[in-house]
Amino acid sequence: QVQLVESGGGLVQPGGSLRLSCVASGSIFSINDMVWYRQAPGKQRELVAVITRGGSTNYADSVKGRFTISRDNAKNTVYLQMTRLKPEVTAVYYCNAKGVITVKSGEAYADDYWGQGTQVTVSS
Repeated sequence: QVQLVESGGGLVQPGGSLRLSCVASGSIFSINDMVWYRQAPGKQRELVAVITRGGSTNYADSVKGRFTISRDNAKNTVYLQMTRLKPEVTAVYYCNAKGVITVKSGEAYADDYWGQGTQVTVSS
């Protein structure tokens, strides 16, 4: 079974920084895209940033220049460095791994997986 575990969330003052991590574990052969989403209270889940296996990145307009997504393919880990944080980014942040290739009994499978989420609160 593949599991995604996020960490690094917490309470931070406006203008501060946080670094989120998401580790995928299990019998993983490879992972295609790794994505961070967030969901604020009363709002729909929205995409924050995505990184391909090759390292290409894309960001929501609201976080460009302040957030940086990166990954370590050898560790099946994705990071989200968040700087100059504002109260409006308060949300639960979710990690999503797309196109996770696992091999079982000689058969290859491709699935998407989600983490359980980590709370980020920006408040003074």
